[in-house]
Amino acid sequence: MDAEASQTRGRPNLAAVAALAGVSASTASLAFSGAGPVSEATRAKVLAAAKKLDYAGPDPRAQSLRRGRSGVVGVVIEDRLRDAFRDPINVAMLDGIADALGAESLGLLLLTDTGEGGADISLAPMDGVILIGCSTELDRPVRAFRQRGIPIVAIEAEPMEGVLAIDLDNRDATAHGARHLQNLGHTAVGLVTLPLEGSRQRGELEPHRIAASRAHTTLERIRGARDVFPDASGVVAGGSSVEDGLVAGRDLLSRTPRPTAIIAQSDLLALGVIRAAEELGLSVPDDLSVLGFDGVRIEGAAPHELTTLVQPAVDKGRAAGGAVIALLNGDRPEPSRFTSQLRIGTTTAPAPSSAAPSSGSA
Repeated sequence: MDAEASQTRGRPNLAAVAALAGVSASTASLAFSGAGPVSEATRAKVLAAAKKLDYAGPDPRAQSLRRGRSGVVGVVIEDRLRDAFRDPINVAMLDGIADALGAESLGLLLLTDTGEGGADISLAPMDGVILIGCSTELDRPVRAFRQRGIPIVAIEAEPMEGVLAIDLDNRDATAHGARHLQNLGHTAVGLVTLPLEGSRQRGELEPHRIAASRAHTTLERIRGARDVFPDASGVVAGGSSVEDGLVAGRDLLSRTPRPTAIIAQSDLLALGVIRAAEELGLSVPDDLSVLGFDGVRIEGAAPHELTTLVQPAVDKGRAAGGAVIALLNGDRPEPSRFTSQLRIGTTTAPAPSSAAPSSGSA
């Protein structure tokens, strides 16, 4: 759609600015607010588009007088912002959220809760809040949000009273991917998981750590893998990054017997595992099959096309943004649950004929 033409139909909004600047809605929001890892060139392009459309942004004071609201929705990310924006799945979800909020001229305030103290996020001025990738270690601020009457939406979290859930079929999807490996004859399968605690401690995937964890996405994906491979052992990564996958992959591939397949809980981790295999002179997929999760495009993945579980991240973000808007309007939206699709690439193949008979236990 022509962004300049669209402004004639009413007050220009952030979506029109983003379209004219040729960037995503979330990038435009971050550039316009002066927050986030946006280059000066991109920021200048967004501000130039805003000037051309005569878009000054939502005025919190005017909105407060007119609606009794701040005009701001908070988005809480458990990662540090620097780390969060390195994960393309987070960027995709923010794109979806910004898409929905921008259409209503609502501002987006990014907040972090890394479990390391700092400012009380529950005191930030906002009308609603979306939790992304957050464990229920956020019980205290969630209670405070409820006491303030702030609508709360959570993307992939354990059920919490007064919190609208936007969920993903993490367990079912991982089990589907695991069955793909099983059908290829793999029995020696290892896991590389996302963090289990806010401390992001790396190490062995031990039963007591699983029992104490409240990391919903990590636990659901472990359960899905073990629905198919009950004895699969693994390594807990320190985050979702290629470097974390490399470290975890080195650990798993140094073991005897060595796994013939590894299920990684993100595509970034999977790419790190592939690099660990290449360091050891192993061929992917002839010697080692690798399965990821997310379905994002990763720079440096070539010549491999990752076999992965593709999740609708942008749609999840839009659903979360739409749910907050509905709650602010006094509606009662239903929880949403999205499904992932297995995309078979070039990183999985039949198990080597000399494969070990079992994967061991954790």
